[in-house]
Amino acid sequence: MRYLDPKNDLPFKRIFGEHPDLLKSFLNAILPLPEGGKIESLEYLPAELVPDLPMVRKNSITDVRCRAKDGRQFLVEMQMLWTESFQQRVLFNASKAYVRQLRPGDEYKCLQPVISLNLLNDKYLEDKEGWYHHYKIVEVEKTGHVIQGLEFVFVELPKFRADAAEEVGEEGRLWLRFLTEVGEVL
Repeated sequence: MRYLDPKNDLPFKRIFGEHPDLLKSFLNAILPLPEGGKIESLEYLPAELVPDLPMVRKNSITDVRCRAKDGRQFLVEMQMLWTESFQQRVLFNASKAYVRQLRPGDEYKCLQPVISLNLLNDKYLEDKEGWYHHYKIVEVEKTGHVIQGLEFVFVELPKFRADAAEEVGEEGRLWLRFLTEVGEVL
């Protein structure tokens, strides 16, 4: 029996876009959440952010967009092939989700973090051995100072090896094995 590849668009969106308990488990296992920062519950948000002026501005579409009970937003993308424009699209989508949180009259302190998880079925950093890349906005000279609000995680699935996956725990390894191996089962 051959299974549908969960990396393909429709199965990916069916698994993670329609089953909040699976998505919650996946995000908690894969993301570098701070201690005490596990996702307790989440709600799905529209995957498309339509601009106020559609004739002037560009739409923003992700595979899955959700919000945790504490207000953090998560964008989840599955990308089969790396392209240079993908990185710009990731920045655009996360930035748009971040700024669209405020309504006129809201204070900036109401903004909640947006974390973008990007799964790549391709290699984009050929010169680096690692498969798990976590980005934050940091001060160049003193990298200990971080501007909170936007984080980006890129997972290069072809480089993933379950026996060398210190970045994620056992549950994360199982999820990544599911994504990388289930399509190969006969």
